[in-house]
Amino acid sequence: MVDPLSFPDFDAAARGVISFLHDRLGFDLWMVTRKEEDKWILLQAEDHGYGIKEGSVFPWAESFCARMVLGTGPRIAPDSQEVSVYCQAAINFEFEIGAYIGIPLSYSDGSLFGTLCAINPKPKPESIKQELPLIELLSKLLSSYLSAEIKAAEQVRCIERAQAEAMSDALTNLYNRRGWERLLASEENRCRQYGYPACIIMIDLDGLKQINDTYGHSKGDELICEAGQALQQATRRQDVVARIGGDEFAVLGIECNILEGEKLAHRIEESFKTRGISASVGIAERDPSSGLTQAWEEADRAMYACKQSHRKNLSLSVPTTLVNS
Repeated sequence: MVDPLSFPDFDAAARGVISFLHDRLGFDLWMVTRKEEDKWILLQAEDHGYGIKEGSVFPWAESFCARMVLGTGPRIAPDSQEVSVYCQAAINFEFEIGAYIGIPLSYSDGSLFGTLCAINPKPKPESIKQELPLIELLSKLLSSYLSAEIKAAEQVRCIERAQAEAMSDALTNLYNRRGWERLLASEENRCRQYGYPACIIMIDLDGLKQINDTYGHSKGDELICEAGQALQQATRRQDVVARIGGDEFAVLGIECNILEGEKLAHRIEESFKTRGISASVGIAERDPSSGLTQAWEEADRAMYACKQSHRKNLSLSVPTTLVNS
């Protein structure tokens, strides 16, 4: 039996469990996965033949696990092709699956996090069904680890934010680039371990140089401060907001999928609009296979594409709130 006290966290426990189950039951691929909207994300894997990488994403609806969770397919299928809902699943077109095991992993409130599952290219003997109580027990242990760590994650984030307070921008009191990069790296670790979604929004103020040249740098600084306040008003408490360059800002949407991220970006644009601030905005969602650094680069490219289109119609203006200040 796996000793739960020997694992410091969920990631280590998950890897220990799937390694143990592979040694005991075989199966070419054991996985711990997360369901996020319509995505099925592979978090940890013990792979001995399929060549599937951690961080891979598949359509949830095409998986055996989606059917198992609904209760239309069994948790253990020694010959999965004899189970109609499994042999009809689209994932069979990508992988040869002759045997399947799947058990739900749950949050503390009982809602679905993902699955502990395994596939094998050839059928397995009927005797593996006797292992179901053991696999279910191990899945409950992993769910307990998960629930405890998720409860602690918010406290960890608070500690990280407190430590990063010293890395703040003097003009706006937002995080500076160093604080942004540190918090981004910490959140990437959580996203990788738990499959959290995240979005990055990049913002660049339009026409700051012209305002500095025409009205003076004091007006430019006031515009930067006004933009920082607009961002704080539009974002959520858990989001990370930073000024990472002269007129460039960044927002990390925590546990935020692309639909939520687009709503967040819209709120930012509206908050700027009410203040008469013109800005170029780009957004990208974290891809589990490439991480937040790649999302940052994609959001930056989207922002610059937006800026190029703005430059064609840019007219110099100063927010009315700053004209008479």
